[in-house]
Amino acid sequence: QVQLVESGGGLVQTGGSLRLSCVVSGSISSFNPMGWYRQAPGEQRELVATITFGGTTNYADSVKGRFTISRDNAKNTLYLQMTSLKPEDTAVYYCNARRRRPLGADDYWGQGTQVTVSS
Repeated sequence: QVQLVESGGGLVQTGGSLRLSCVVSGSISSFNPMGWYRQAPGEQRELVATITFGGTTNYADSVKGRFTISRDNAKNTLYLQMTSLKPEDTAVYYCNARRRRPLGADDYWGQGTQVTVSS
């Protein structure tokens, strides 16, 4: 069974930084892409950033230039470096891993980690 465990969330002031980590049970080489999503209270879950096995990244416009997604396949770990944090970045952040199948894909999610940015 695939397990994703996030860590690194917390309370930070506006302009601060945090680094989120997501450790995946087993090899992450079978997941493509992997990504971070977030969900604020009363809002829908939204994409923050994704990264392919080959390292191609994609970011939401709201975080471009401030967030950096990366993956360490040897450590089975996905990261999200967040800088210049804003109050609107406050949300629960979820790690996602997608495993493609011939006729579809399976999505796996972590339990989430809370990020709170105070003004």
